Amino acid sequence: MDELNQQPSIFDILRKKANLKQEVYDISLNAFKDFKNVIKTLVDEFNKTRHHDEKFIPFEFTDISEFEVELKFASDVLIFMMHTNIFEFSRDHEVMRTPYIRDDKQRSYCGVINIYNFLSDSFKYNRVNDLGYLIGRVFINREKHYFIEGKREIGNLFFNFATSILDNESIRKIIESAMLYTINFDLLTPPYDSVKEVSVYEMQTTLDNMKIKTGKRLGFRFQADQDEFK
Repeated sequence: MDELNQQPSIFDILRKKANLKQEVYDISLNAFKDFKNVIKTLVDEFNKTRHHDEKFIPFEFTDISEFEVELKFASDVLIFMMHTNIFEFSRDHEVMRTPYIRDDKQRSYCGVINIYNFLSDSFKYNRVNDLGYLIGRVFINREKHYFIEGKREIGNLFFNFATSILDNESIRKIIESAMLYTINFDLLTPPYDSVKEVSVYEMQTTLDNMKIKTGKRLGFRFQADQDEFK
């Protein structure tokens, strides 16, 4: 009975876990606000470099909600979305094998900011069947250390979870790297056989509302793309 009395109560366990997750959530939400501010700064800087005689190139910031912000540039849209829940890495994840996590398992609890790429025309013309792509996700723990999983330029920003601190400088690098990847992630024509058939309904509707999917890699399977997430 004495041993049982020495065990932490269910209420103590509840408080400890809830307080940890709330702390990580608050840190993540403040970091997401920093993302919004840096994106807005980039938009302001771009607009200051405009030449009056150049063709208009969209570069716009839209604060959609507390947990979602949109950056539109040229023909692309990046959507940064913070998940409202807190996650822990799986036991098999490489991060869990680092001394940083082994020394304090609470460091493995993270908030997540997902970065998606869409074509701007998908929203402009309400092409609801078009595809977007998750190109990166940023994990943030209670110490404001961050870890990135992502495509090429974005994934290469991961140095060391134990030493990488999320500040305005690192946030700007993440955003610029996401933009660079998106700019180089071109829209490829899909294989002929995947678009050779079209229904009468699809042909009778306006081009803007056609049900034919559009995506940058629609119909393609690249092993290189599959291996880019680390």
